[in-house]
Amino acid sequence: MKLGSVNNDKHTLHDGYEKFKEIVEKETDGKVKVEIYANGLLGNDRTMIEGLELGTIEAVGVSTSMLANWAPSMLAYDLPFSISSEEVADKILDGPYGQKSAEQLEKEGILLLGYMENGFRHLTNSKREIESLDDLKGLKIRTMQTPLILETWKELGTNPTPMAYTELFTAMEQKVIDGQENPYGNMALDKFYEVQKYLTKTNHSYNPMGLVVSKKFYDKLSKDEQSILKEAGLEASAYQRKLNREKSEEYLKILEDNGMVATDLSEKERKKFEDKVQNVYKGFSDEIGQEYLDQYLAELKKYEK
Repeated sequence: MKLGSVNNDKHTLHDGYEKFKEIVEKETDGKVKVEIYANGLLGNDRTMIEGLELGTIEAVGVSTSMLANWAPSMLAYDLPFSISSEEVADKILDGPYGQKSAEQLEKEGILLLGYMENGFRHLTNSKREIESLDDLKGLKIRTMQTPLILETWKELGTNPTPMAYTELFTAMEQKVIDGQENPYGNMALDKFYEVQKYLTKTNHSYNPMGLVVSKKFYDKLSKDEQSILKEAGLEASAYQRKLNREKSEEYLKILEDNGMVATDLSEKERKKFEDKVQNVYKGFSDEIGQEYLDQYLAELKKYEK
């Protein structure tokens, strides 16, 4: 099985895919072999997900933000400032809501084997230090190609520009855009510090990553092999999340050591950011599905206690 990813092969996500490969090949006695293609070698996220449907690729490690095009309930994970901590993230992903979202995805012929993570997303730009909401005005910010994220950054006063991750570095280098938002790992490993000066620790959204397989491929496997894939997906996901959290501060240090100016938002300013994006919750309730949104917010409220 070919497993594609746009992420750098030094990222903890790649370690997670390697762990998945190790378990699958060992437990199936080599009957199922996993070939990992990192760094966007098999195309961008959308192309690879479409490949799952077509049967030209067997597995993908991909952001739930992109999977939401097939399972709208996964859009809830992108609601700004909704998930406050890694502990809450785990309870959402491993609990009823995470399972319900996976079931919605399966109806589209894509099977979720586990939730890995990219981590909390932060803002960078090449223009100025961002200490307040007003500082954001007019910045051209690259976002993922999903309407909810676009709307979030419009509400915050920027000019959001949707773009595939594989095109991002060149766009920053050529000043086509001023900045972007990603977790520390992506920024450090893909050397964003070469083209971005200012980092703001916004923690504005938590970014889960789905390890997904084509149901067409999965259905051809024996029952034993199917069980092995599912168990390997869960084990590799737990392994990767733990590893990513251990390395997060290390990635931040790489960015600062290479000259990036890292800024913390004050509590007062963070509250302004949070207040500014409340319309996004209302505006995407239909797209997410009111029933799903209500469940997501209820689980958050429960886990925040």
